Amino acid sequence: MLATVGDGGLLCQAVENPFGRRETASPTLVSLTMKTDIHRQAAPLRRLFGCPSPGRSDRKPHAARATTIASVLAALAACDRPDPAPIPVVEATIAGVQEAIFSGRTNCRMVVQAYLDRIDAYDERINAITVVNPAALDRADELDAALAAGEAPGPLFCVPMLVKDNFDTHDMITTAGSIALANSIPPDDAFMVRRIREAGAIVVAKTNMAEWAFSARQSVSSSFDTTRNAYALDRVPAGSSGGTASGVAANFGLIGLGSDTGNSIRGPSSRLALAGIRSTIGLTSRDGVVPLSFDRDIAGPMGRTVQDVARVFNVVAGYDPADPYTEAGRGRRESDYTAFLDADGLQGARIGVLRALVDTEDADSAVVAVFEQSLTELAGLGAEIVDPFDFDVQAQLDRENMFCSRFRYDMHVYLSSLGDAAPITDVVQVLETGQYSDYVENSLRRAEDSPLDMHPADRDPPCPDYLENEGRQAYLADLVAAMDAAEVDALVYPSWLSPPAHIDRGREEYSGDNSQRVAPATGMPAITVPMGFTDDTHPAGLQILARPWAEGLLFRLAYAYEQGTRHRRPPPGFPELED
Repeated sequence: MLATVGDGGLLCQAVENPFGRRETASPTLVSLTMKTDIHRQAAPLRRLFGCPSPGRSDRKPHAARATTIASVLAALAACDRPDPAPIPVVEATIAGVQEAIFSGRTNCRMVVQAYLDRIDAYDERINAITVVNPAALDRADELDAALAAGEAPGPLFCVPMLVKDNFDTHDMITTAGSIALANSIPPDDAFMVRRIREAGAIVVAKTNMAEWAFSARQSVSSSFDTTRNAYALDRVPAGSSGGTASGVAANFGLIGLGSDTGNSIRGPSSRLALAGIRSTIGLTSRDGVVPLSFDRDIAGPMGRTVQDVARVFNVVAGYDPADPYTEAGRGRRESDYTAFLDADGLQGARIGVLRALVDTEDADSAVVAVFEQSLTELAGLGAEIVDPFDFDVQAQLDRENMFCSRFRYDMHVYLSSLGDAAPITDVVQVLETGQYSDYVENSLRRAEDSPLDMHPADRDPPCPDYLENEGRQAYLADLVAAMDAAEVDALVYPSWLSPPAHIDRGREEYSGDNSQRVAPATGMPAITVPMGFTDDTHPAGLQILARPWAEGLLFRLAYAYEQGTRHRRPPPGFPELED
């Protein structure tokens, strides 16, 4: 009967017809009298929402009315409706869960409890979760009470979220996959965590990751061990955000947050049939995210639908004075990324096929076949395919000074932010204590050779930041110029050219990682969206790359492809729990 958030038209219908009755062809005198009474009683609510009087055209924007949904719910509280009850949560969406709460079919506590129950029942199979938030249900009760009191809900009202273990949380440990930080509770939340909480989301749990985010191959930590792929328990979920990816795919939360230095949002999202976006460098803050390489790190949402990812992106994108890179993004953020979601969004789009990331020696034929089918699907949905889009990616990557070894310095800055409570003051101290997994030792040894407290730009020779890095800026300029010359809106390629590696051979079978090759060096935005399965088992992802600050376009194209193909399906083995 009642509408989802953002649907002002249905809200006005609820005001005029709170009982959801259908109009009859021959209304009785009684029904006419009731309708007149309802319209008279609805007058104050019409004024509240800006709804038109019966017979008048609606001239006010729906969004302005939608923000006061809680007031209408309070006004209609006297309406007969069933008591709240648990709802199914497998493949639930933000809009669906919020509609169920706002209509009274369920409440926030029941929703959060459902996800906690799933974690308790199923996480031993995949080991995606590090810690559960002990205050999650208390926060749900607070949100239920606020809604009952007529307070306007935030855009992420009662969205149970999973957060990667390298995001600072003031109320839970943040280990970044290292046993050395096993008891580290940061003094405050990361920027994105604070934003989602202010918007009404609930962090229900944190998720496992590759130790120090060192591995794109797998998600193995010395603090919480190994995460498995929810679609095939004998395979890796990729790294380093594998816990968020497997957890969201298995419906342990509505959506999650991950980080991406070279691969780690898009790679795991692709392996788990999720949508995941890496923004333009400077559009999103990394404050409070344990760094791997600050000049490449990005944080952002990973979800089962493009719309859910756009909803969270709306909340987390934007300027943060604590992150100097976001100065370049001032004025670049769109007011509402969900406004770009258009099922016909591929009509007339010119899409270039970056064959340099398709026709390679290590490309798996099954993945390539799925990708070729995705090109047919894109064309069928109205896109003009420019194939091939010629560009020498490897020549760009071979430029000098494309990568800066700065992990030790960036970690020094992070550990200093923990104050006196920091368990260590220099990340390479773990080499002395033995608090590390074997597979990260070489990376830690390399970090020993870097200065601890000297900014990379001050070294001799200097290691410049992104905007001052001539090689990276030249790569960006050359690629944008090539896209301009070909008159393409975006480029596509498979997120991976290989199936996921076996869980016990994550390093040996690693290959075909396309996410590393363009977006991290150029700073351009890219999104991955499910494009099908290989062997009817392993998800494969279509990656779409656009010019800087064109996240709105990425959402439009990805949403149109998602809606036109519906490739995602939940992993087997994690069904709805019985009552």
